[in-house]
Amino acid sequence: MKINIYLFTILLSYAGVAKSQESYDVTKIPAELIKNSTVVVRNEEQNLVVKSLSNATLSYKTAITILSKNGDGAAQMSEYYDKFSSVYNLKATMYNAQGVKIKSYKSADFKDESLTADGTMYDDDRMKKLEFLNTNYPYTIEYSYEKDFNGYIYFPTWSPLDEFGCSVEKSSYTLQSPPEIKFNFLKSAGIKTDSAVVNNKVIYKWSCQNLAAIEYEPMATGLAEITPWVKTSPNQFEYDNSIGKVDNWKNLGSWMYALSSQVQTLPESTKATVKTLIANAKTDKEKIDILYRYLQSNTRYVSVQLGIGGFKPIDASKVATVNYGDCKALSNYMKTLLSEAGIQSNLVILGSGMPSLNPKYSSFGQTNHMILCVPAAKDTTWLECTSQYIPAGFLGNDDAARNVLLITSAGGKLVKTPVYSPEENFQNRTTTVTLTPDGSADILIKTDYGACQYEDHLGMMLIEPTDQRKRLLNSLGIPNMEISTASFTQPDKNTPKLESRIALKSTQMLSEGGDKLFLTLNLLNRKESVPQKVENRKTPFALPYGFKDTDEIIYTLPQGYKAEFIPKDVVLESEFGKYTSKAILKDNTIVYTRTQRINSKKYPPEKYKDLVDFYKKIYLADKEKAVLAKVN
Repeated sequence: MKINIYLFTILLSYAGVAKSQESYDVTKIPAELIKNSTVVVRNEEQNLVVKSLSNATLSYKTAITILSKNGDGAAQMSEYYDKFSSVYNLKATMYNAQGVKIKSYKSADFKDESLTADGTMYDDDRMKKLEFLNTNYPYTIEYSYEKDFNGYIYFPTWSPLDEFGCSVEKSSYTLQSPPEIKFNFLKSAGIKTDSAVVNNKVIYKWSCQNLAAIEYEPMATGLAEITPWVKTSPNQFEYDNSIGKVDNWKNLGSWMYALSSQVQTLPESTKATVKTLIANAKTDKEKIDILYRYLQSNTRYVSVQLGIGGFKPIDASKVATVNYGDCKALSNYMKTLLSEAGIQSNLVILGSGMPSLNPKYSSFGQTNHMILCVPAAKDTTWLECTSQYIPAGFLGNDDAARNVLLITSAGGKLVKTPVYSPEENFQNRTTTVTLTPDGSADILIKTDYGACQYEDHLGMMLIEPTDQRKRLLNSLGIPNMEISTASFTQPDKNTPKLESRIALKSTQMLSEGGDKLFLTLNLLNRKESVPQKVENRKTPFALPYGFKDTDEIIYTLPQGYKAEFIPKDVVLESEFGKYTSKAILKDNTIVYTRTQRINSKKYPPEKYKDLVDFYKKIYLADKEKAVLAKVN
């Protein structure tokens, strides 16, 4: 909505006066903002002034009251910068509970750190950082800084309440730009947009106040559906001597295509290697698998983030020479290998582990990763080129089931990555247990993991045997056990399936009661807890992915004992999934089978109680015991 220009100017002026009149006395915080809070944002002001297509200044100021030790994570200031930005005019102050200043910080108190992470060979990212230390709660920190951009790709977002246990007194975001520089914004439902033209500057403002804290809620999909936020993105930009448009996904893709279209060369030796490798391949699928394995065997992931290098792949010939690259470089290298084999493919950008790209709002802020797509009429192949282990065609849970941007010569095109069904995300386990009268047992466990469960357990195959055993001792939950052998293997490099084989002994498999022995039938895959109840839940919830577990356990009874009691069959069904368990007595064995199929989708808050009830029934069913008695 638009407001009166004079009134808008008065409001901005009043905001400037209010800055000098802040009181951080904790007793002035409304009681409703203290409830469920560990920190209270007393005031936050984020102001972005766009000066040209390549120049902007961000002014940021905030004051945060730390109520208890649990809020210490918020007692720090950090802001990154690179060769296209600078952070300056840093100020910080600490106040006691009465709002009396107890410390002012000098420029020398702020640390200047490199952000080069493990696996990163080159980048120019740095951070200005200050940690506030105080053990007398509550206390308030206040800090501010300015940041100049000499080239930008996207604008800051505004999300005043994005964590559980945080409340907000007031927060605002102002964006100012010349009329000729256009930008898009996406906002949460219900947040008001104020806009005006003042002194030939277009000014947008969003604000909120008195947002109560939300207590932690299990399995939450985030707070974005119930809290205010604004995302902003320029329609056009100049960055590192490159001009691009972001007003829609098509144009964003065109810019990305232009960056990568000139980096598609290979050394003659690599071309010869490609021809040799695929000489006997009969189908494109075989060629893709062969060249993907070649990529995995001869390259490694190393991040390179220098200016436009954060978006432009290095030349494929360079990767062929040095045998490393980041996600862009390795994806582009694989694309070039396939092209040499006569197979067309497309680079893809996406938000790995982030929500799907929004079809109605284009921005670089929604992306953080690049993969490769080999399109086909019936069998499109997706390639995660940074992994040396996963098979061709498997993306993993962080990249599956989401909108991604296909980079083509005609621009960007939104497509969707594969969805892995519960049946594909399987865990199939067969266990044999030979019991003895003293309660000990010999146990052999054979488990197969598929798709996302394969991904979750892949790390076990990659660590040392000693570390494997340590993890197994902590995770299997079998009392007094001693592992004899353990292995994790991937029998087929072209299939996302992991096999585990574990042999162990336990000296405490049975519990005694009088002259009876008690045996908990579900040995390995019990639901050990139930999600906590939440009254008046506010946030939607979901599981990371759907899955199906199948367990069969064959118990050979101890000599001189028989089964006096075995539990009845259990069948539980709900919209969240299906659970079954069954115990059958065969001669001197009990065969216990259990299946659990869990669906994955986002559920509204009001469904949470039903989920807790469903899980509680599974929890109780998993505790069922058989009773063994001596043979007369």
